[in-house]
Amino acid sequence: MLKAVPILGSCSSASSSGLVASLSQRLKLKKKKKAILLHPSCACGFSLISRTSIAPKTISLSSRKSTSPFLLPAHKYNQKGYFCNFRVSGMSLAHNESPPDGTSSSSPSSVTIHSSTGSTRKINFCQSCGGPTKHEIPNGEENMRAVCTVCGKIAYVNPKMVVGCLIEHEDKILLCRRKIQPSYGLWTLPAGYMEMGESAADGATRETWEEANAEVDILSPFAQLDIPLIGQTYIIFLAKLRRPHFSPGQESSECRLFALDDIPFDSLAFSSMLVTLKLYIEDRQVGKPKFHYGIINKRPGTSPSEIYAYTLDDHMKS
Repeated sequence: MLKAVPILGSCSSASSSGLVASLSQRLKLKKKKKAILLHPSCACGFSLISRTSIAPKTISLSSRKSTSPFLLPAHKYNQKGYFCNFRVSGMSLAHNESPPDGTSSSSPSSVTIHSSTGSTRKINFCQSCGGPTKHEIPNGEENMRAVCTVCGKIAYVNPKMVVGCLIEHEDKILLCRRKIQPSYGLWTLPAGYMEMGESAADGATRETWEEANAEVDILSPFAQLDIPLIGQTYIIFLAKLRRPHFSPGQESSECRLFALDDIPFDSLAFSSMLVTLKLYIEDRQVGKPKFHYGIINKRPGTSPSEIYAYTLDDHMKS
């Protein structure tokens, strides 16, 4: 399911970058006359950086606007003396289509980079070593990038891959009602972000199990839908249930099989779901499903729940 961004240091939500900036300024801890600063890290969400060796321990930080502490177990230091590898608890960030189709405001910074929310996000620290970045167009490139002033690594912001299943069973389609934001209470195909180390098909079956407790067999790819405004590409597979058993997963409040005439089109969660289901029904009306490619161009400034605020361009099928 599309939900909280797991890597907070590189997430597209402006709230996370604002939180980092606030905590970096307000929550400086002094240890042996060295400052420990909270900053984003690609590998573990947040990291504390310090060039002083400190014995591992657990540090509890509390925001002035929240009573929930951030528990930061100090597990490791890397070879350069930077603290790394800890979890953040007591906080979640709702990812918007921007999990899939939305916008967000941006926080003050000196670099503007297109993000998966269709807006912009800021990168102020290197996600490898934690050093400050400068913002320039590298040689041979055309776009502004955040470049580390310490190790020289260039930060690239790439699109997200969303994978899911369109599950057929006795001429019906399995849908899940979302129990998380965005689009809480609306219907969707089981789908979510592909994880590192898995194929698109593996990710689609995993998401189906997580959201609907359903085991499926992949039949064929059905659609690839690009959404440039939010930096996402959807790959949806046709699938069938191995056995007629399903139930709501942790992120779903209800799972149900719908006849094609009963699909709740006005209560779908995202434009991508609307396009996928419409293409499927069109195929069924004229024969068997085909493979589709198209670009969903969302109207800038619209929310995920404004599912009709799009055009489907460059549609191809085979």
